Amino acid sequence: MPGLIIKPRSRIFHGHEWVYASEIQKTFGQPEPGDLVTLKDFKDRPLGVAIYNPNSQIVARRISRRKQKLDEEFFTRRLGQAIDYRNSLPIEKNLRRLVWSESDGLPGIIVDQYEDHLVLQTTTLAMDQRKDLIAACLVKLLEPKSITLRNDSSMRKAEGLEEEISMIYGEQPEPFTVSHNGSIFEIDPANGQKTGLYLDIMESYDRVAKLASGKKVLDVFCNQGGFSLACALAGAESVTAVDISEEATAATTKNAGLTGVEVKTITSNAFDFLRKHEETYDLIILDPPSFTRNKKTVKDAMRGYKEIHLRALRMLNPSGILATFCCSHHATRELFLESVQSAAVDGKRTLRLIDSHSQRLDHPIIATLPETEYLKGFTFQLAPNR
Repeated sequence: MPGLIIKPRSRIFHGHEWVYASEIQKTFGQPEPGDLVTLKDFKDRPLGVAIYNPNSQIVARRISRRKQKLDEEFFTRRLGQAIDYRNSLPIEKNLRRLVWSESDGLPGIIVDQYEDHLVLQTTTLAMDQRKDLIAACLVKLLEPKSITLRNDSSMRKAEGLEEEISMIYGEQPEPFTVSHNGSIFEIDPANGQKTGLYLDIMESYDRVAKLASGKKVLDVFCNQGGFSLACALAGAESVTAVDISEEATAATTKNAGLTGVEVKTITSNAFDFLRKHEETYDLIILDPPSFTRNKKTVKDAMRGYKEIHLRALRMLNPSGILATFCCSHHATRELFLESVQSAAVDGKRTLRLIDSHSQRLDHPIIATLPETEYLKGFTFQLAPNR
């Protein structure tokens, strides 16, 4: 098998699974893009096997510390292990992430389940080359009604892959509904945002909603209304949902109707809304899309987070609650918390931390892969002025 010799002190010696171009001492055997390659250290000792793409910044992604083949047996076994783990979790069996890339030893494979329908993404070259085999293994394991190939992720560009959306198994389903703790969402796997819903944050919907009873709630960056619906069901006095996307506010309105709750929606740039809006609220939720996708823009992103926190704090009533979230790996939990602290200092507010949030357990975090931890959040309450 062709392979790579890895330089000393590379991250793979510290438990990481990625090899960058700068960490390769030598390539041998003329591997082709998408091939499986063996990894060796500078003393010719084996480090395992990896998928290979010389056109990516991440040239190799290790899939095992022992010999493997990317065949039906391998995918059936690894996909089965991922599914078994999800089956052990106390979450809905019909609304979950079944496979999450490196976290399941399948770099570049993402599979989400909505009822009897699956949505598959392949974001690495090697897995994209084998997408038909992966789909066949999923059919064997789960017998879904359909599998939508949702390959419109920006991550594919880094691997030299084009974007596409197509059916890889079964017929394209008509839009259908799913339920989560009383909230009803319409799902359209081929045309909706992402694979359907933001499954990683759904546990936080319920935890924040427990604080909403009798309160005037503002949900900024509402997307499809997850927080709004949960708060309305929990007995909020009123709920206002804001998003720059007309598609998102329309989806929130529709989902509110399906759920049987009242949510006022406003289509507006969130920064403009927070800057100009004069109304005050008892509970404000901020769940923006990622403000940064690389290390170079982290400082700019932190300024953006600080601004929305400062504006939101000024709109909170006494003893009001702020729940805020960040979905960028590069904006660490510490940096994100600092943005809230800095806003509190400038806004002359005292905050008490009442809850911390992370991604749901079907998006597992691997201890030696910091990139697998990305979602973080905090819920604060305004303390009395001192």
